[in-house]
Amino acid sequence: MAGPTAGTGRPLTVWGAGAIGAMVGAWLARAETDVLLVDTDVAHVEAMKRSGLHITGMRGDHHVSVEAALPEEVKGPLGLVLLAVKCHHTEQAVAAIRPLLADDGWVVSMQNGLNEEVIASELGSDRTVGCFVNFSADWQAPGVIEFGGEHPLQVGELDGNITPRVEALADLLGSFAPTFVTANIWGYLWSKLCLGSLLFATALVDAPVFEAVRRPGTQVALYRLVQEALSVPLALGVDLEDLHGFRPRDYLGPDPAGALEPLARMYEGQTKVKTGVWRDLAVRHRRTEVRCQPGLLLAKGEALGLDLPLHRTLVSLIEDLEEGKRPMAWENLDALASTARMTGPGAGPGPPAAPVTGPTTEPEDT
Repeated sequence: MAGPTAGTGRPLTVWGAGAIGAMVGAWLARAETDVLLVDTDVAHVEAMKRSGLHITGMRGDHHVSVEAALPEEVKGPLGLVLLAVKCHHTEQAVAAIRPLLADDGWVVSMQNGLNEEVIASELGSDRTVGCFVNFSADWQAPGVIEFGGEHPLQVGELDGNITPRVEALADLLGSFAPTFVTANIWGYLWSKLCLGSLLFATALVDAPVFEAVRRPGTQVALYRLVQEALSVPLALGVDLEDLHGFRPRDYLGPDPAGALEPLARMYEGQTKVKTGVWRDLAVRHRRTEVRCQPGLLLAKGEALGLDLPLHRTLVSLIEDLEEGKRPMAWENLDALASTARMTGPGAGPGPPAAPVTGPTTEPEDT
């Protein structure tokens, strides 16, 4: 297969120059890589064309000159495309990329969810490569990105083979962050998808992640939510990988607080203490990725005959927040805890939960 600068036209394109794509694109440009950043946000593209990217946060302040374009301005053929759009925009982005892609061009998904399935269905698995991304960044304003937390990347072929192109890709992305080649990219992607359900739940409240996951009154509900998520890849026989702050096997043990604590400590140690889901809801007032993350788990679980009641509740709560039908509040986590009580071991109506408005020291749900 072709290497990371495949194609006879544009060798490297970042399609989706939001927080993730812009950070990677900026550091590739700093390494003097010929890279084009593509985005649909007109003001953001104009700012990048005019003044480059201003990066703030954990790596300090940097001004980086970049080449940028709107999708309709891009001309093919394209070689390597790093796809970094929101997961619910994947089909639209692939439809725009497909006619521009060189015969030996290929796409790397740097997204949340299992978008490799979508890309491969349109372009073929031989033109699709997976990438596990877990660093933290936020789009602040046109041309301005805040970097919130370091994390290595993992890249891999969908069939698990170690190929020259993924080894070359790892070398390329190494100019941004330590990048490793894995034979189990699906294990990383599924683990992140399960972690994603937990992070969506923390966005039900306007509080740092570490505060939400340490709240005793709802810890068991969050723990059971992750157990529900894990039931899907485990039923499929996926070999799940440990992530920083998240070890799937801990959620199969007897200690909810202990399972959640590594994630709390991770978020305490970075400048970004709330999730991108929270930011979509509270700051940017736009749709989240709920339908192609927790919603995808729910659909895949139902296809396997698994019941995921906590995921049904979570998706409904997030959709209510998107539509302005409810505010961010601790009562939303209480609603998730109520579902856990009604559907978990020894389920039944029981006494009503005591109302709470923030972190509590009440006994954990059992």
